[in-house]
Amino acid sequence: MEALRLVWDESFTRYDFGPGHPMAPVRLDLTARLVRDLGLLDHAGVHVVGVDPADDATLATVHDPDFVAAVRAASVVPPVVDEVRGLGTDDVPTFPGMHDASARIVAGTRDVALAVWNGEAEHGVNFTGGMHHAMRGRASGFCVYNDIAVAIQALLDAGAEKVAYVDVDVHHGDGVERIFWDDPRVLTISLHETGRVLFPGTGYPTDIGGPKAEGDAVNVAFPPGTSDAAWLRAFHAVVPPLLRSFAPDVLVTQHGCDSHALDPLAHMALSLDCQRSSYEALHELAHEAAHGRWVAVGGGGYEVVDVVPRAWAHLVGIAAHHPVDPMADVPVGWREYVMERFGRQAPMRMTDGREAWYRSWATGHDPEDASDRAVMQTRKAVFPLHGLDAWYD
Repeated sequence: MEALRLVWDESFTRYDFGPGHPMAPVRLDLTARLVRDLGLLDHAGVHVVGVDPADDATLATVHDPDFVAAVRAASVVPPVVDEVRGLGTDDVPTFPGMHDASARIVAGTRDVALAVWNGEAEHGVNFTGGMHHAMRGRASGFCVYNDIAVAIQALLDAGAEKVAYVDVDVHHGDGVERIFWDDPRVLTISLHETGRVLFPGTGYPTDIGGPKAEGDAVNVAFPPGTSDAAWLRAFHAVVPPLLRSFAPDVLVTQHGCDSHALDPLAHMALSLDCQRSSYEALHELAHEAAHGRWVAVGGGGYEVVDVVPRAWAHLVGIAAHHPVDPMADVPVGWREYVMERFGRQAPMRMTDGREAWYRSWATGHDPEDASDRAVMQTRKAVFPLHGLDAWYD
């Protein structure tokens, strides 16, 4: 069995909305280069794969065929504006080859998910994926096709009885949640900045799933400015108890790193060290609660030099069971490439120099603290539906 199946080749950089768009494909190139320069691809059991675009039948497992046809048509003769389907907007401008580029990301996430399910690989990572805003019939928030939802559906179709999804992107994982809103086989947990101030404006604690799946949609909505200790306290107060209770066959996680203090599109204050700590925790929970089956994808992240490559290199290292020491130097060759390409200094170390510390929820919550109130609202909304006590578990 492979320790890690990792999706990557340069064709994934063709997912390109054009100059000036925040979803710059160079962030993928820089991540892949850093992963390579750190030696993570040299470990035994790490297998790198490329894929062909997913076919229409695969896409239709979660997307409306009319939407797929519209994306395909818009890819041939752009620019096309179809606001009903979310195409040609500022967020999702159309571009030549958009269908193939988007469908390739889908195939990558589905490939590693099925490899994990079939016992070919212990863990799977597709840092090019994580398109969590795409809906059944509409593109949204830089996302055309929902690779995560297709992969989860593929796992269910292959025999998984329960799949848990945890989303730590700063934006609410609305597309995945909506697609499985009324499916009790899928638990979705999203930890994000409150929709009162940030796109997509959804994901409140009272959003708990459809009539057949009450409690299986879980949302922690953080106030702007939330920093490491409060975020980690909330994560550990919500995610581990629910995963242990739900006991999924597979854990799927989305690792948008736009919650970082340097990200230009949000208002959170997390460090790289906090993000890395969450990756470690999810890896441990996959082994504890999901038979070791872990599928991890990328997502948002728009500080393309200082944050995205280091965050996702840590993710790859953890998934490969060869975590990168936070105090490790960033390889000289990678820093030289950044200087040559961007004319700026790259980070020197694989850390922001912060300690990933938090106060356990077992110490009691503070009703005067905005983050604690957010956590308590979530726990009160969903914990009893999982047989858990909102105050003590």
